[in-house]
Amino acid sequence: MAQYARIFAALDGGSTQEAVARRAVQVAHNSGAELLFGHVIDSVPYEANGIDFAALCEDGKKNLEHDLAAILAEAKEDPNIVSVDLKVHAGRITDTLAESLIEPFEPDLVICGARGLSNLKYAFVGSVSTYLIRNIKCDVLVVKPEHHDSVKL
Repeated sequence: MAQYARIFAALDGGSTQEAVARRAVQVAHNSGAELLFGHVIDSVPYEANGIDFAALCEDGKKNLEHDLAAILAEAKEDPNIVSVDLKVHAGRITDTLAESLIEPFEPDLVICGARGLSNLKYAFVGSVSTYLIRNIKCDVLVVKPEHHDSVKL
């Protein structure tokens, strides 16, 4: 198995988020890697409202820290994981994910979830995992929803 020095885990707030986080910790532990968790709050629904995106991102980060508290604590306490960080940005999902979170971190591996969109939803909104596979210049690991319960550290 390839060793990775920098791992980015894309959190989507959905059904695979916990599995993605657990898999990221597992791979970071096995590789002795730096680990960055990232989440993008879709700005499109809020753009006309004049919302405070900084406050929205801070609230989003607090929610993720709460929801993933045990996983984040385990990662931070793991001596094999060099560093652990969590960043939340607002913007158009794929652009912000790639340009503001992934590219500056320069990961060797990106881990994301497959949400299992219906064919109709996929035709209209696309898939973040498909975007990452096609556009990111490093390995991409897609965690499938059906594997959620089988991911163990």
